[in-house]
Amino acid sequence: MKLKSLAVSLCLASLALSGCASKYVEPEQYSGFLKDYSMLKEAQSPTGAPVMRWIKPDIKTNSFTSVYIEPSQLYPRPQPTENVPASTLQGITQYYDQALKREFSTVLPLATSAGPGTLVVRPAITAVSAKTKSLRPYEVIPIALIAAGVSTATGIRDQDTSIATEAQFLDGRTKQVVAQVVRKGAGAELENSEQKMTAKDAKAVLDGWAKDMVRSFQQLKSK
Repeated sequence: MKLKSLAVSLCLASLALSGCASKYVEPEQYSGFLKDYSMLKEAQSPTGAPVMRWIKPDIKTNSFTSVYIEPSQLYPRPQPTENVPASTLQGITQYYDQALKREFSTVLPLATSAGPGTLVVRPAITAVSAKTKSLRPYEVIPIALIAAGVSTATGIRDQDTSIATEAQFLDGRTKQVVAQVVRKGAGAELENSEQKMTAKDAKAVLDGWAKDMVRSFQQLKSK
């Protein structure tokens, strides 16, 4: 009981500075990549992860006979830092493309462009960060690419890495949005503030996102 009270007290004490950690990306953290966020609702991915999601009620998944994966982009365009260099950013988007193509190819043929019968996947990486591990609950730093300032005293502490995505799914014939999702995830933990984040540290998160997208499509198709 004492431990529970202590946890609540710590959360309340830090609320004014950072807020308690949320499982979902908060509205003030949206990047602007999606055209309309008003219809997003809290939901769970097929693996139970929290997401903000909208799916067109009358979507006809059986009408899609192929899938076109647009090259993923960084949005808004961030400035590389010492902890998260340009090579990491490029590697993350490249691997995200690979993961999406690998997973979607198991359910639909890959198309080279959008067109009739094509499901268009338009993904973006909207946050990448490396942040000193603290006693507060984990909270993703959204939108901007950041590397939190670390003093000499805290330089030996572990670093949390985090990443967020927003994605649209469009009908290749009508160009209408049929689904969209916003979610975040924790990457691999870095040993200290001197260690650079690499694309490898985000691979597990990217793989999970791609698999969940495909499983969501399969669930819709089976209804």
